[in-house]
Amino acid sequence: MKVFQTHQIREIDSITIQEEPIDSFQLMKRASRLFFERLITHLNQNEHIVILAGSGNNGGDALVISKLLIQIGQNCTVYLVNPKNKLSNDCQSAYNELSSLCDIHTIQTAEELTLHPSDIVVDGLFGSGLNRPLEGEYAKIVESVNQSGCKVFSIDIPSGLFGEDNSSNCHDHIINATYTFTFQTPKPCFFFEESERHLGEWEVIDIHLHPLAIERTQTPFYLTEESEIAKMIRPRGKFSHKGTFGHALLISGSYGMMGASILATKAALRTGCGLVTVHIPQKGYEIMQISVPEAIVSLDKSEKHFTESPNLTKYNAIGIGPGLGTADETLNAFHRLLEANKQPMVIDADALNLLARDLTWWDKLPQGSILTPHPKEFERISGEKTKGYNSWMKQIELSKQYKVVIVLKGAYSSISLPDGTLHINQTGNPGMATAGSGDVLTGIITSLLAQGYTSEESAILGVWLHGKAGDNAAEKRTEAGLIARDIIEELRIIKE
Repeated sequence: MKVFQTHQIREIDSITIQEEPIDSFQLMKRASRLFFERLITHLNQNEHIVILAGSGNNGGDALVISKLLIQIGQNCTVYLVNPKNKLSNDCQSAYNELSSLCDIHTIQTAEELTLHPSDIVVDGLFGSGLNRPLEGEYAKIVESVNQSGCKVFSIDIPSGLFGEDNSSNCHDHIINATYTFTFQTPKPCFFFEESERHLGEWEVIDIHLHPLAIERTQTPFYLTEESEIAKMIRPRGKFSHKGTFGHALLISGSYGMMGASILATKAALRTGCGLVTVHIPQKGYEIMQISVPEAIVSLDKSEKHFTESPNLTKYNAIGIGPGLGTADETLNAFHRLLEANKQPMVIDADALNLLARDLTWWDKLPQGSILTPHPKEFERISGEKTKGYNSWMKQIELSKQYKVVIVLKGAYSSISLPDGTLHINQTGNPGMATAGSGDVLTGIITSLLAQGYTSEESAILGVWLHGKAGDNAAEKRTEAGLIARDIIEELRIIKE
């Protein structure tokens, strides 16, 4: 699914109006009816509904929804918040249709708004086109809604929230919705931590914008869907053997951190790799042989950490980082590995911390390598402190510049590709915020890369499978009780 920036939504609306054809007010009515149909599933007949309408098209949506609610006998109070602003054409049309059915209270200040905690608020003050923080009476009205204790349903986007970058926004002046029903496509800001308290639970409502409009409008952002994942999975031939499915090398583990290596190795095997060799320090030998008897063990000359690479020629993919440590000898060995290896690598955990020690090493990364940082690691390797939309932009910049794939892990992990696109993952849950979860992901992605999937496929597919396994594990054990081993046990390679 394409995810569009807010200015593109307006373009898509325009193409829909032209190609369907449909006039803009009828398109507003269609979207509003679909919102209304979703809204009423959450309402009781005796509830009092307060509709807040602004003077733009989001306000027009709110007025159309008001009419639909009144027509089914719902008890509504409609406020038009209009501090001396002219209504948009479609908002004026909606106002004209509603005014014959009920009183519309035009208010200028927050003091004119009456709310009780039992009220249901439909928020239609501002839409996704807002580009500056709310202030004055608008800000006060938002504060009143947020302090009221009311359940709030936002139309398309909570009022005050920008569609993309909210780093300069005032979060105290943004509606905190209970539910957000957004039109056609989620907005980029929906995937950032800073927006969570404003969005509440959110759903996408398909308002049937023209398929040609969707196709014509280009975007760098894509939301990964299960149907796409199913198409990526390669069937296994009846006469396949272990050599058919690749040989992965995992360079991982150090004294006291062998668990990370074990988790990555088990995950690589569970994801279908034919052979997995794990290169570990000598003190990890017995631990690994007992814990993962299916793995081949390559021993470092050091007892406690990574100091040298094995011969790389027989491996189809290399993953490095889980439990590796950051000793000076390990740093030097990592540098030599980057100099010697020309095939794509999966770089995670302490390998990312080693990369952060000398950012000129970005130039040494083999094209197609996959980096899997969490936000703090991303700050270190990018050399910048970013979050939200700006992190997406930095991801894309680095992927294009160095021809690598970057998996920025989080609630909605984002995967940036060298072609400048960014793919957003929907699977996973908070229970996966547990020690070793990232090591499991490294094993999964390395396994897929060794099996012959492209770097792009390995990252997108690996992140989806990781999250899906975490969801299955949470259903069985609850989010709070989930541990990394549970994710491995729930790994399933789905078929189309």
